[in-house]
Amino acid sequence: MEGEPTLRLRIFDLNCWAIRYLSKRRQQRVRLIGDTLRQEGFDLVLLQEVWSEQDYSDLKVKLAGCYPFSHYFRSGVIGSGLCVFSRFPILDTLLYQYSLNGYPYMLQHGDWFCGKSVGVTAPLLSLSLQLHAEYCRDKDAYLPHRLVQAWELAQFIRHTSKAADVVLLGGDLNMHPEDVGIRLLRGWTGLQDAFAEAMHFEGCKNGCTLVPDNCFTDKSELLPFPLGIRIDYILYKAISSFTVKCEELKTTTGRAPGMGIPFSDHEAVMATLHIQRQGQPAGASLGTADLALADVVTEARAEVGVGLQAARRQRYSSGRMAVLALLLLLLQAAAALGTLAGLGTEQPFPKLSFCLLAFLALGVLVLATGLHLFHTMEVKMLHGTEDQMWMVLRALQERP
Repeated sequence: MEGEPTLRLRIFDLNCWAIRYLSKRRQQRVRLIGDTLRQEGFDLVLLQEVWSEQDYSDLKVKLAGCYPFSHYFRSGVIGSGLCVFSRFPILDTLLYQYSLNGYPYMLQHGDWFCGKSVGVTAPLLSLSLQLHAEYCRDKDAYLPHRLVQAWELAQFIRHTSKAADVVLLGGDLNMHPEDVGIRLLRGWTGLQDAFAEAMHFEGCKNGCTLVPDNCFTDKSELLPFPLGIRIDYILYKAISSFTVKCEELKTTTGRAPGMGIPFSDHEAVMATLHIQRQGQPAGASLGTADLALADVVTEARAEVGVGLQAARRQRYSSGRMAVLALLLLLLQAAAALGTLAGLGTEQPFPKLSFCLLAFLALGVLVLATGLHLFHTMEVKMLHGTEDQMWMVLRALQERP
């Protein structure tokens, strides 16, 4: 990039929905994604939800000729699902795992087990990521966690992009364009939305990436949104003496081009960017001193505060349950010792019932203690984020 005055960069981003044994027609779709990427010849490919390393290995072999550089980011119990394929050398990589990522006891959602993260490749600072899913928009229990993730991502970008020329971010943010989390991320980092900035757009109306025309999409989630929703993004900004413009943005429209099935339950997002060196270094990040940004930080901090209060209540409830279970175990131990010492003529309960009650109390004690520790860490993370937002808000308000 240093030797070229202008670089035309084609980017492909897709949430692949490739969950082994659960995702419909996974292997067929992964082959289809690989065939399309090999034919199209993008410069940079950002994929999410590639949960099987075998799927990644198959793609790596298939794409070796046109994408000689690739990386798979590993994290969590089942992996991050993030991988990157590139025509340009990947000189360095970094994985940052969010401090909060849902609840381990919400097994039906599973976000906690996959370790949602942001994967970074250099020298062109490109990020592939996925934030916690929403699941229910009316009663979004995960909103505070997703806001913490958006805040950590924004801070991460600000602190790691200082030596970069250009920042490219692609992924499933699980947020609508007007949501507080996406406004916080864009306002605090100065990232531009390729859909909003594109000189030419082709694809689903309003750039939606979850659409009812996709046969794999859960139609019940889209009942309030008949046209679909946009939760997959390509964002970008120039840091130093470069400018970035989005020439074209495309999405698939329910089916893979020329094929009978979609790539995924999400639509793919494809952007063509023009990166050009300019005479003078670019200015500071956009919007960092705006009053609008202060309003967004205030709104996000309020939502984090609501989550903090809920986490404190859950910590208190689990702690009280652990104490009660411990007291029950102590009473049983005292009764057993009394019987052994001859202070009682007989066991107050049948031996089998006594043992079952002891095992039950022990199980409750272990479970409640684990939940108490988890919610204690959750309280600390939410409280820390709230304090950081307050410091930023105070700095914004004190600017002349």
